[in-house]
Amino acid sequence: MCGINGIISRRPDREKALLQMNNNIIHRGPDDAGIYSDEIVGLAMRRLSIIDLNTGHQPMFNDNKSVVIVFNGEIYNYKILREQLEETGMSFSTNSDTEVIIKLYETYGTECFGMLDGMFAFSIYDSDANKVFIARDYFGEKPLHYISTEDGFYWASELKSIIGVLSFKPVISKKALNLYFQLTYIPAPYTIYEDVYKLKPNHYIEYDLFSRTHRSFEIQQNFKEIPKGLSFEEAKAVVHDKVRESVISRTVSDVPIGSFLSGGVDSSIVSLCVAQESSKPINTFSIGYKKKSFDESEKSRLVAKLIKSQHHEFIIDESDLSDQIDDIVLNFDEPFGDSSALASYLVARKTSARVKVALTGDGGDEVFGGYNKYYIGKLNSAYTKSINKGLHETIRRFTTKILATKDDSRGIRFKVSKLINSIRYEGDFYYYIISLGFQNTELGRFIKEEFFLPQVIDEYKIGLESHSIKDFRNIDRLLSLEGDMLVKVDRTSMLSSLECRAPFLNKDLWNFTNQLPDSYLMKGWNKKYILKKAFEEYFPKSFLDKSKKGFGVPVGDWLRTGLKKELLEYVDLAFLDKQGLFYPESVRQLVLNHVLGISDNTFKVWAYYCFQKWYKGIYDR
Repeated sequence: MCGINGIISRRPDREKALLQMNNNIIHRGPDDAGIYSDEIVGLAMRRLSIIDLNTGHQPMFNDNKSVVIVFNGEIYNYKILREQLEETGMSFSTNSDTEVIIKLYETYGTECFGMLDGMFAFSIYDSDANKVFIARDYFGEKPLHYISTEDGFYWASELKSIIGVLSFKPVISKKALNLYFQLTYIPAPYTIYEDVYKLKPNHYIEYDLFSRTHRSFEIQQNFKEIPKGLSFEEAKAVVHDKVRESVISRTVSDVPIGSFLSGGVDSSIVSLCVAQESSKPINTFSIGYKKKSFDESEKSRLVAKLIKSQHHEFIIDESDLSDQIDDIVLNFDEPFGDSSALASYLVARKTSARVKVALTGDGGDEVFGGYNKYYIGKLNSAYTKSINKGLHETIRRFTTKILATKDDSRGIRFKVSKLINSIRYEGDFYYYIISLGFQNTELGRFIKEEFFLPQVIDEYKIGLESHSIKDFRNIDRLLSLEGDMLVKVDRTSMLSSLECRAPFLNKDLWNFTNQLPDSYLMKGWNKKYILKKAFEEYFPKSFLDKSKKGFGVPVGDWLRTGLKKELLEYVDLAFLDKQGLFYPESVRQLVLNHVLGISDNTFKVWAYYCFQKWYKGIYDR
């Protein structure tokens, strides 16, 4: 696991700039560093040594030095690919997955990118072809940002590396601003900066050094069709084996590994598979909260006892994070409003003190249809057929009033209110569901007219239907998984110099479940049905059917206590007038209503707080 950087430019200080880019992400790779530079192309990387500790130094070259690569990630099928190449007579000088990518590229060209099972962002400079190729993995587990300027082309794992070496400060992107306040994150291809982009998952850039132009291409995957008429029992057996195989493939490491264990379905199954494969007790890690409505540590203890792991549990409250919120929030380099990042960082930091690699349950909900919001897809159709729009509006106003909460509890009142307010009689209602911050219909009351783009999310609807669970999962894969979940895990784990691996994010497993009937994934109201059935024999009866709260953090309470003073500074009229982005009175009312306990506006206020922290901590300093 590493961080990579690159510059294509004739600027005289290119090597100095590359060194600065590397230094900005030293947390991603404290074990090693490397730089390559010729008259125009520069590549750099920081390395967290996981595989081939002694001979995996980068940048790495092919035999005649015409191809050079810097690589961030892990290729889980590299041993299989290496054996296939060796059968053709190809020899290797290291045991690293990096060298396998080079040899594959020499043999198959860019077609080889689709052969890789793993998480990656890498750049290859082919001096014979006079081209640079920059690729990102299927799900977007590893980040890649880029910008084309008058003096060159820049790319990096983290935004801070690019922004730190530009000769100018990019302006705030209007599209990103609107996307952020609706979704609470900024999905690819946008970043908070105008003209700075994220490379889309499963894409690669081809930069032609002759023409000084670049184009982006989708990586072609050779997915197989599953047999027609596959029965549930047959599919269940395949799911069992594919999940186990994926977990095992992600335990390859030359350093100690562990497993995150929240007590939910996904992390419990991953931890079980790791424990079954290990000859000695594995290390499992979880966090709990002093606020009992958020705490589920009892479930993780039960699973730890079942699989006989060495379990490490950390019970936290605001005081455990108060001194580190700045470091966590600002490390995202752009506004990021998922409050569970705070918990993710804390468990990653605690875990990194004992192991260098941790397996996670991330992606299980997308791959197997596990989110509560998938219920709404089924419910919306049935509800709108039975209840006319006028009656619904009466119900909505009534329930909104009587179910309103004043604290950050996220209990049944909160969930029912959210459900009723998500019902839509026209349009793509699923995009309302995934807008965790402001709805586009209300955002115009907060963002000033000259910055407000009411239809910004519409471009993500092109080619993405929103009628079935399969549709919802595909939308989540391209938006919330890439833009939120994987960003959260990557930045918080890398800030702690910990590598996280997600066995459910296996493209062949995704391809398999994506061809199954929706009823295999959700039977009635039973989510992740086939996954639970595939592994139920290993757990106490009905354990996998227990509800899970998720990885929430009670930031709504904290905004009224320890963070209150700072939050109120962000609604100072003089500050807002100078900033010129928001309507001051609307923002002040939203924040004060929350702070005073008149209404619970946790998600919106936390998104606002994180934006202003980024603005003052990075953009306007």
